[in-house]
Amino acid sequence: MRVLLVEDHAKLATTVARGLRREGMAVDIAFDGQDALDHLVAAAYDVVVLDRDLPVVHGDDVCRQIAAGPGNSRVIMLTAARSVSDRVEGLGLGADDYLPKPFAFAELVARIQALGRRAAPAQPPLLSHGDLVLDPGRRVVTRSGRLLALSPKEYGVLERLLAAQGRVLTVGDLLEGVWDEMADPFTGTVKVTVSRLRAKLGDPPVIQTVPPGGYRI
Repeated sequence: MRVLLVEDHAKLATTVARGLRREGMAVDIAFDGQDALDHLVAAAYDVVVLDRDLPVVHGDDVCRQIAAGPGNSRVIMLTAARSVSDRVEGLGLGADDYLPKPFAFAELVARIQALGRRAAPAQPPLLSHGDLVLDPGRRVVTRSGRLLALSPKEYGVLERLLAAQGRVLTVGDLLEGVWDEMADPFTGTVKVTVSRLRAKLGDPPVIQTVPPGGYRI
């Protein structure tokens, strides 16, 4: 899942982003409203975590533009305002969810995951290929009934490949969907992750390399 975190408080933004990345999300950070709009032009996001009181372009205006745009990004609005009228107003702007500050990190993660499922195309409850089964709800992968211990990036790559249902995904597709803007596209990070994933999946191999730079199951 790719997330855009829009928060002008730099320390809070980096702390939250670090935590979300530990949960397996690809997170980009924008520190003001115009920065957020620029990110939204450059990349597609499943979920936008949007602080309401932003400099340069107010969070309300960012939310309106997201709601009016052609993308499928879901918006969870953050604000220090806690009244019912504030929540109603935020939802009226086009936000899909609303979380007052201060918030529990676990609740933020749960809400992002719920919105991400709504943003993504409908998928079957389980993704599978032969004896390989991925359960998106539980984030569990098994092969021949054996539980596999995958890193967040390995899980993300496998989920994308299974969801593609045999279509070829390029390195760029995987970078955009599983990594964030901190990833260097000129490194072999995808190749290394796929190699480690193949080793954990075992035999017979299920991930096929498609020249010049793609993979499929």
